[in-house]
Amino acid sequence: MADLLGSILGSMEKPPSVGTDERKKAKLQKAILEKQQEAEKKKLDTFRQQIQKQIHDFIKDGTKQKLKLETMEKVLRAIVHEVAEVAGLTSFSFGQEEEDRYVMLWKKEFAPSDEEVLAYRKGEEWDPEKAKELSKQKELEEKLERERLQNPSQQTAASNYRDKYKHLIGDTSAKEAAREMVSNSSYGFVPSTNKRDQRTIEQVLADTRAKKKQKLDGATDVSSSTSQLPPSPTLGTEGKVSSDDASV
Repeated sequence: MADLLGSILGSMEKPPSVGTDERKKAKLQKAILEKQQEAEKKKLDTFRQQIQKQIHDFIKDGTKQKLKLETMEKVLRAIVHEVAEVAGLTSFSFGQEEEDRYVMLWKKEFAPSDEEVLAYRKGEEWDPEKAKELSKQKELEEKLERERLQNPSQQTAASNYRDKYKHLIGDTSAKEAAREMVSNSSYGFVPSTNKRDQRTIEQVLADTRAKKKQKLDGATDVSSSTSQLPPSPTLGTEGKVSSDDASV
């Protein structure tokens, strides 16, 4: 059995040996890859040192509450978040991926509100004064709602929309600011007030009934006066009054 197996293995061809050129080529590719990895690692280390210095200066500056960094790729943003967490800062990323995504940092004592984060995620600028006004308005509405729920029998008076939207429409309403237009009361030679029927529907119906009644009364008077007249004499064949009628 062993002799048979040995004869089979001896008859098989040996695998081709790797040539010297192939070994040199593989070794060169490995060296290039290691060099690229080393350069990338050095680049990331340099970026980390720069971010650490920038964050350190930001923390020392008492006039700044937040810091907006430039647009950067994902791997660099990950380093920023890591360094910010170690430094005790709050960090968020905003913008579109691979377009304009950036990192913004806040000091812990000036951490952003949910409304501020939502505004940046929408791509809007954050206005603290406007936010305070909206916050006061929201608190007032919540207070009125609580009072309404506590006293369901009492209806809370509706707030004046001019005061509610004063920051949008200003102190002067549109009706007061607009120029009042007055239509011309006369057209042609006859004033329009004379052309218009000022009567009510009841007056029109009453006048119509009165006119109909007047016509009926007039027709009745004419028929009664006609019936009281004497009969007219009968004319003869030649247009003369007959003897019988003449004797009468």
